[in-house]
Formats: sequence, structure tokens, C-alpha cells
Amino acid sequence: MAHRQGTVIYKLSQLVNAIMNGCQTQPLCNGHAELCTRKYSNITFVGAHDSAFVGDSPADNQGISVTAQLDSGIRFLQSQAHINSFKILSLCHTSCFLNDAGPVTSFLITIKTWLDKNPNEVVTLLLTNGDRTDIKEYDAAFKSSGLDKYTYTPPTSPLPLEQWPTLGDLITTKKRLIAFLDYGASPSVPYILDQFAYFFETPFNTVDPTFNQCAIDRPPNAKPEGRMYLVNHYLDKKITDGGVPDDVAKKGKGILDDVAAGFGKIFGKRGVGDDVLVPDREAAPKTNAVKGEGSIQGQAELCKGLYGRNPNVMLLDFVDKGEGVKAQDVLNGL
Repeated sequence: MAHRQGTVIYKLSQLVNAIMNGCQTQPLCNGHAELCTRKYSNITFVGAHDSAFVGDSPADNQGISVTAQLDSGIRFLQSQAHINSFKILSLCHTSCFLNDAGPVTSFLITIKTWLDKNPNEVVTLLLTNGDRTDIKEYDAAFKSSGLDKYTYTPPTSPLPLEQWPTLGDLITTKKRLIAFLDYGASPSVPYILDQFAYFFETPFNTVDPTFNQCAIDRPPNAKPEGRMYLVNHYLDKKITDGGVPDDVAKKGKGILDDVAAGFGKIFGKRGVGDDVLVPDREAAPKTNAVKGEGSIQGQAELCKGLYGRNPNVMLLDFVDKGEGVKAQDVLNGL
């Protein structure tokens, strides 16, 4: 009897060990085994809009660093690039005078460092080229940072939706960075992909907290078929009188007019009386909620009703507020 009991216990321990070992060796892709066999073009990513602009100023769009964004589960980073007064390709918000977050190369090094430490993760980077800077400048930045070694180059471009590799394929081949540029991409640098050859996107500068639209804004006259799509799900608020919030503007003028005029000029407006849009930080917990009016899922479902498939990207401000990563899981059926 004792021998039989010992045999049963031994077999049970073997079973437990096998289960545990199976759990430990089961591959994960972006944190989920289910995503390993799913094509890149069939996954929804929650993205950080203007990811490099971190801080408390009215021009900042994020509250935590790029590394912290990635650590939290964000796998899509977007930011603006311009040439600053020192002729350096830099991360500048609208203009380098307003907000210069440093060289693009430093930003790319941050991403590479994170990818080095996280070998089972696939990250997408979208840079906007406001100055229409030559693609050679971006190529040089990628190569200087070493990030180019991770970039995926499709066998043909644009790549049809059904021909995108799975996350597992990208991880196995160590091509775990998908890079896009909105304007100025060229076949001469094949790993930096033309955003609008692959995506259409919805309107930005939204001030309606219900997000009750999913129209195609860019590229002009685009058809949804054959393209992934990006939803600009971040809320702005108006600042009037060249920079004075509505409630302050109602209380009086005086010295505030001078401050307002200067603030408006910084934001590229003509002066007092122009509306300036800034990120609505206070509304972010609701904007970045999973469900409810104006939520991530709410707008995603509206878009799915129009285009027959979930968005590929939901771009957010202040990803540390609300439930962006949870919404990402929900939209991916996880």
C-alpha cells in the first residue's frame, strides 16, 4: 500500500512539474502567448501620442518617461521631429522654441536599450516629419543609435495586410521594431516605412469628449481597404485670448492680455483672440477609460462598425492615466 501511494505521489509530482515547466517555457509575445501567432496587421496597439514630451507644461502630452511608458505595456510610440536651431534632428513639439525634448538619436537609444532588455517584445515607432527633413537624417539617427539592427524591412512595400508576419515571426527573426514616417519616406531607406501607404488615420485636435466620429482624415481621399488604421483618441481643450483659459478670461483682462499674447505666439498663433489647443490632462482618466461615453472601447466600436475591423492603433495622451493597457487587452480579445 505504501509503495502504491508513493507511486501515485511521484506521478502527481511529475504531472505538476510538467505543467509548471510548460507554463515556464510557453513563449510570450508582447506579454501574451495568444499574440505569438497573430499577424501584426491584426493586432490593436494602444499608443503614446507625442511620447517624448513628458512633464507638467501645457505643451506636454505624457506624464511618465518613454521607458516607463514601455514598462507599463505601451508598444506604439509616436513623436514629432524637427530640425532645431543647432541643425540637429530633434524631438520638438510644434516648434523647437516651444519644446525641444532632445535629439532623435537619444530617443532611439532609449528604445533600443529597452528592446535589448526585453527580447520578446515588438515595438512600433511613428515619427512625424514636420519640416519634411531628408530621409537621410533619419537613417543616420537610426544607425547612430544602433536601433536599425532591430528594424523590420518588408519583402515588398506596401505590404498587403494578409502578408504581415506574426509577432512570433518578428521576435524569432529579431526584427522587433516597426518604423514609420508620415512624410518623406523613401525606398532608399526601406526600413522606415511610409505611414500613409500603410495607414489611414482619423481627425486629430479633437475637443469633443464623446469622440463620436471615425472619419478618414489622412491621407486625403483614402480608401480603407488594404490599410491598417490609427484612431487619434486624445482630447484637447481650447485656451482662448491667445492663451488664457475660458474661466480666467471671463474674470478680466489687464496684465493677462500680455501673458496671453506671448503664450499665443509660442503656440504659433497670431495673438490675443485666437484659440489655442492644449492636451486635456484633467479629462484623461475618462478619455482613457475602457468603457463609457468617450472611452477607448466606445470609439473603437464605432470605428469597427464603419470598417468591419478593430483599429490597429488607439493613440492616447497621458497613458499613465485611465486604463489604456487594459483596453488594449480587451480589443485584442485577451
